[in-house]
Amino acid sequence: MLKSSFFIALVGATALSGCMATDGERALGGAAAGAVIADATDQNMVAGAALGALAGSYCDDAGLCSRRGY
Repeated sequence: MLKSSFFIALVGATALSGCMATDGERALGGAAAGAVIADATDQNMVAGAALGALAGSYCDDAGLCSRRGY
């Protein structure tokens, strides 16, 4: 069950990552993905959401999810 929940969360996050253009959208997507992954691994969901939101909002600044040629 743990592996299937993690796989579903990973596929969902990957599918949504292409349609996020602003820092706010990426932060919301990161928070959702972080909470789902934290829940799937039996960790603190609030901490997972906070870390996911932080990673989502700053991934563009770090050059990890920059938009190329758009």
